[in-house]
Amino acid sequence: MIIGSKNKGDWSEFYIMLYLLGARKLYTADESLQKLENIHFPIKRVIREDVKDENVNFIVKDVERVDIYLNETLVKTMTSAEFEEEADLLYSDILAGSGSFDIPRSEEFLNSIYLKRVAAPSTDIADIRMELHDTYTGIDQVMGFSAKSYIGGAPTLLNASGATNFVYEVTRLTDAQMEMINAINSKTKILDRIHAIGSLGGTLTYVKTANSTFAENLMMIDSNMEVIIAEMLLYSYTFGIVDCKTIVEALESSNPLRYSRTDAYSYKFKQFLCAKALGMEPSVRWSGEDEANGGFVVAKSDGDVLAYHLYNRDKFKKYLFESTKFERGSTTRHGYATIYKENDKMYINLNLQIRFKPI
Repeated sequence: MIIGSKNKGDWSEFYIMLYLLGARKLYTADESLQKLENIHFPIKRVIREDVKDENVNFIVKDVERVDIYLNETLVKTMTSAEFEEEADLLYSDILAGSGSFDIPRSEEFLNSIYLKRVAAPSTDIADIRMELHDTYTGIDQVMGFSAKSYIGGAPTLLNASGATNFVYEVTRLTDAQMEMINAINSKTKILDRIHAIGSLGGTLTYVKTANSTFAENLMMIDSNMEVIIAEMLLYSYTFGIVDCKTIVEALESSNPLRYSRTDAYSYKFKQFLCAKALGMEPSVRWSGEDEANGGFVVAKSDGDVLAYHLYNRDKFKKYLFESTKFERGSTTRHGYATIYKENDKMYINLNLQIRFKPI
């Protein structure tokens, strides 16, 4: 029996593990997600903690051999070629799948290597843990990596939820105008409602994030981080622009926080993207530390697997900045884009969701 869900993202995590055990090396990427041929890390071990008190270790040997240990016991020996072959088959099946789906062959293979989960538990920030050899220092170190996959579509970086709503006060509107705006139900109703507020003489002023934990996490990054994101959201919903870099450039031009250096906007937003990629979650109290202390592993749409090791953090930040966009989630599910009243004041929520752009 397989524990947990089995969507494309979950299957892709398993694919990444199989691919790397076949490749035996972790190659790094530049800011455009292109392989850096001269920078890679030999893989010594892949570690999976599927269920309580059961650790499965895949020890990569020198002669194309992978020894599988269940806790401290050697239970199986395989070749890297076997993992490579299974990864190729799984890649094709992921492309063909949709929603949550079974892949019987891969499930059988997964059980044959003593695993019960396709992917790490959702509570784990590090999707894959590996012991890597640093050829520069000669040190072997266990590191956790967050994983994302473009196989079958661009992944999200930050998922929409009630916790990612930003609250704005709406002024200079009558109750009748509020009801008229809320009645707008066009295909582009979110932008149309924001446009209607402005055309009727209304104004939007940022008040707070809907979730206090998210506000505290943002403060750990920068004292003005939530205001910067709130300004970005308002600009995006007003003008229909979703590209993160383009929105930040607009803020650098208008400079709503009156910084003496306008490049502060891009610097701070890159810090936010990096924090989210490496462990910060909106509704979970965050320590400020990188939960994925190794970096970020990406499965590209062509099946290649590359990493942003924290050694090349600047390239990673640039990749995140240039490769992400805002996305509109469900208004009913996440409770936004409708004007409401509290204590005789009008408010509207705007929601934050961030997805990688297709490559």
